[in-house]
Amino acid sequence: MAVKKEEFKMLKIKLVKSIIGRTQKQRAIVKGLGLTKLQSEVLREDRPEIRGMINKIVFMLEVTEVKK
Repeated sequence: MAVKKEEFKMLKIKLVKSIIGRTQKQRAIVKGLGLTKLQSEVLREDRPEIRGMINKIVFMLEVTEVKK
């Protein structure tokens, strides 16, 4: 029996506020999302784990849904 793989939407995540003066935990979340510099963008699957990370630092990000 074949296992059906879930398909997730994609999210474009952009860092719009600096990590200067932020807590170590917030910096780790930014790094975990794959963001490096101000105005950097990454594409990630719309998964619960990624949504949780986004919700922790939503004030620093700009998030848009992207169609595949």
